[in-house]
Amino acid sequence: MLDWLTGTAFTVAGTGTTWAELLGFATGVVNVWLVARQHIANWPIGIANVLLLMLLFWTAGLYADAGLQVVYVVLGVYGWWHWLFGGERRSRLTVARTGHREWWALGVAGVLLTAGLWALLDRATDSTVPLADAVTTALSLLATYGQTRKLVESWWLWIMADLIYIPLYAYKGLWLTGGLYLIFLALCVVGLRAWRADLRERSTAPAVPPGPAPVAA
Repeated sequence: MLDWLTGTAFTVAGTGTTWAELLGFATGVVNVWLVARQHIANWPIGIANVLLLMLLFWTAGLYADAGLQVVYVVLGVYGWWHWLFGGERRSRLTVARTGHREWWALGVAGVLLTAGLWALLDRATDSTVPLADAVTTALSLLATYGQTRKLVESWWLWIMADLIYIPLYAYKGLWLTGGLYLIFLALCVVGLRAWRADLRERSTAPAVPPGPAPVAA
C-alpha cells in the first residue's frame, strides 16, 4: 500500500506527482469546503487527509509538517467531539470570537513554537527551509486549535499560513500541493465570510424565551 501511495500517478513540469499527493489534494479540498459549511463530516475526512499528507511531507523532507500531521490527528478527534458536545449543556458548538486573553496566549505560543521548531529543524535535520517550515507549522497548529473551538479568527491564521505554504511547496517541487493550497486560500476566504455571517445572524437574532417549567406530577 505504501509503495502504491508513494508511486507516481502523473508528471507535471518534469516532476512526478504521487498518489498520496493526488488523494491528499482531493480530500483536502472536500475537508476545507465542509469546514466552511460547519459540516461535522469535515473531521473524519480531515483525519484521512492528514495521514496522506504525513507520508507526502516526510518523503519531501518537510519533517515539521510531517510531524504536525500526528498532532492534527489528535486535534481532529478532539475537534470532532468538541463540535458535537462543546456548546452549552453539551449541545453542538456555535461560532464565536477569540477573546483578548486567548489572543495573547496564542501569540506567545506561536512565537515559542516557531523559535523552538526553527532551532530543532536547523540543527537536527537536513531541512533546507527550517524557518518557513517552523512558521507554517506554528500557524497551522494555532489555526487548527481555533477551528476545534469554532473561533472565526482561525480563518485568518489559515490564510497567513497558506500565503507561505504556496511558494514553499512550489520551491519543493510539490506543484499539485501548491495548487491545492491556492484552492485552500480561496476556500478560507469563503469560510471566513460564512462564519462571520453566521456570527452576525446569531448576534442579531431575538432571544428565545425559556419555556415553562415542567409541572410536577
